[in-house]
Amino acid sequence: MPKKGANISLSSYDDIFSTQESRQETGEHVVMLPLDAIHPFKNHPFRIVDDEEMQKTAESIREYGVLVPAIVRPLENGEYEMISGHRRRYASMLAGKETMPVIVREMDDDTATILMVDSNLQREHILPSERAKAYQMKVEAMERIKGRPKKEGQLVPNYFGKKTTDVIGEEIGQSGKQVQRFIRLNNLIPEIMDMVDEKKIAFNPAVELSYLKPEEQREFLEAMDYAQTTPSVSQAQRIKKLSQQGQSSLEAMCEVMDEVKKPPDEKLVIKSDVLRKYFPKSYTPQQMEAVIMKLLEQWMKKRNREQER
Repeated sequence: MPKKGANISLSSYDDIFSTQESRQETGEHVVMLPLDAIHPFKNHPFRIVDDEEMQKTAESIREYGVLVPAIVRPLENGEYEMISGHRRRYASMLAGKETMPVIVREMDDDTATILMVDSNLQREHILPSERAKAYQMKVEAMERIKGRPKKEGQLVPNYFGKKTTDVIGEEIGQSGKQVQRFIRLNNLIPEIMDMVDEKKIAFNPAVELSYLKPEEQREFLEAMDYAQTTPSVSQAQRIKKLSQQGQSSLEAMCEVMDEVKKPPDEKLVIKSDVLRKYFPKSYTPQQMEAVIMKLLEQWMKKRNREQER
């Protein structure tokens, strides 16, 4: 990617799709570019799937055109790199279009990466592998920006002492720890990552498995096939511990995976409004619980006496 200066004036993802009025103020304007002159973002982590939704998008573009301009940046060879609009470009190709409307913006690699990730994180359906790779790319870009003097148009002007993952978490409504857990998935071998995307292995066990060495992960797949079951969080944690202690082996993994999983604990929930009619209004939940437990003990003692007769 070309190392061009960030001469844009953006502060957040909300500014990506600017209005026509604001574009006029900044001198930006929409242009029509040939589809074959626009290249996908390098290492774009989000898949473009030719599914039913894509077919609907293509049909809409065939009838109405692309209603929201894509965002591209110029490359040194006179062509362009897509920042936001990969799906619209592909749907335009399916619709038989040769051009699409875009806004051309100059931006450096890290600014482009952050905008590319943010624009795609707005999608409703994102695979765990896509989220993992996107978070990793954004963290690395933000860390590089953090280490440089502040520039005009920089997307991350100040961290206020926060961790990069915490900043990202706040932006998307998740904890920084959860962002870190997604990034851990990048340590999975492709076979296990695919199983996570296909929901054959749950997210939490997958995070624990990400601490295994690649060769240990391949042995784990054999152990899973041997036991014909997927790992629970507890099993994955125990296999992780075996690895950390240098005791990991196919035989040990098979032993863990061959154990019968405990069924989930059954819970009995009684709504407070059901119980309230049996207690004075002044009783707290703790007082109600104490009375219930005392009555149950009395009932159990009476039942035991009757059985002894």
